[in-house]
Amino acid sequence: MTIPPTPSSPLPLNAEQHRLKMQRRKEVQDQRLAERDREKGLIVVHTGNGKGKTTAALGMVLRSLGHGYKVAIVQFIKGAWEPAEKAAFEKWGDQLEFHALGEGFTWETQDRDRDIQKALEAWEQALSYINNPDFKLVLLDEVNIALKLGYLSLETVLAGLEQKPEDSHVILTGRGAPTALIEKADLVTEMTLVKHPFREQGIKAQPGIEF
Repeated sequence: MTIPPTPSSPLPLNAEQHRLKMQRRKEVQDQRLAERDREKGLIVVHTGNGKGKTTAALGMVLRSLGHGYKVAIVQFIKGAWEPAEKAAFEKWGDQLEFHALGEGFTWETQDRDRDIQKALEAWEQALSYINNPDFKLVLLDEVNIALKLGYLSLETVLAGLEQKPEDSHVILTGRGAPTALIEKADLVTEMTLVKHPFREQGIKAQPGIEF
């Protein structure tokens, strides 16, 4: 049996070749930036089974705060945890509104009617921020779970997103984002689970990593 030869690695570029390659790349990038000078408030969705959906959204929150923008966070499911993020962000004072209106995961509450009521309260609070032009960014944390479980109707959320000011951003996190929401969004990221210490090693959730 003849084993096909392994393709050889490309020869490294010399200094002049590298300079010319980077120069061409810069020209292409500059052209792309020149063609994309429009600004628009975005609908952002973080979904998927992997970890990091809320964490990535909180990075956007931190950036917005750093720019001096007003930000609102409404948590739909995790409220009973009183997460460390809330304590950290309290230092921003009136620039940030943080509402943890859920009472934990559905297997903890075991009361669907109350879960629905809490989700509706969270949505009303969220809508007040979405409609308020003073808030540049609104994070609806785990709202996708509320949609998946039927605590909120998709039509209600989509109609609410239509009301946002042109230049404000809304982030919706949680696994199982519905197709219609993904189609509505401007930016969608799906977190893929590759390994998780809870599953593979039996390691419990730890402060600073999960909460």
